[in-house]
Amino acid sequence: MMKFYINRQKEYSRGYLILRAFFGMIYIAIPHIFLIFFLQIGAGFINMITFWIILFTGKYPDWSWNYNVKLLRYNLRVNAALSNLTDIYPEFGLGGSHPEMDFDLAYQENQSRGTLILRALFGGLMLIPHYFLLFFMGIAASFVGMIAFWAILFTGKYPEGMFNFVVRIWRWQYRVTSWSLFLTPNYPKFTGEVLEGENQGTEQESVVEQTEVTYKTCGSCNGSGKVAN
Repeated sequence: MMKFYINRQKEYSRGYLILRAFFGMIYIAIPHIFLIFFLQIGAGFINMITFWIILFTGKYPDWSWNYNVKLLRYNLRVNAALSNLTDIYPEFGLGGSHPEMDFDLAYQENQSRGTLILRALFGGLMLIPHYFLLFFMGIAASFVGMIAFWAILFTGKYPEGMFNFVVRIWRWQYRVTSWSLFLTPNYPKFTGEVLEGENQGTEQESVVEQTEVTYKTCGSCNGSGKVAN
């Protein structure tokens, strides 16, 4: 089961919005993407090793599973900040968390060797329809984000319909990415809606209040059970 949610804040800071617009690449993108670049290289080596482990044992090692899930969660935090979905600065590293969003997948140790080989050989081709649709959906999300920027600047609010549109596209992307990394067994559906059986997690009202200097925080927003933390 996949857990994916991003809470919409009741109010957004115009000051932080302008700060991100002018300097977001400097103080958010550059330091985080620099770190993510090396973490992605590590993920490449880890996933090559994982392929052979699954092929010979039929089991997905938990350390590899956790690494991939945490890296996807880290990307979510950074992209959300750069896309003005949250005012909270993203925590660095694989161990970071966020009180307004989460991504998680229930650990599935046992894997099918036949499915592994099939997806390794033809998985890219099988995902072409998703990539095609998500390409245009991503363009649409970019235009929505530009409109939302002005809405936040004048009203201090991210329009709910626009926010949900972007989140649905991201959920769809994460579902596709998870399948491509062998983290989910079923071929992803062509939707960003929360599917039956998916655990959307502890989605709640935003705990962020309109302020220019401080934010409230909450406790752990991760799921429970044998999942990647």
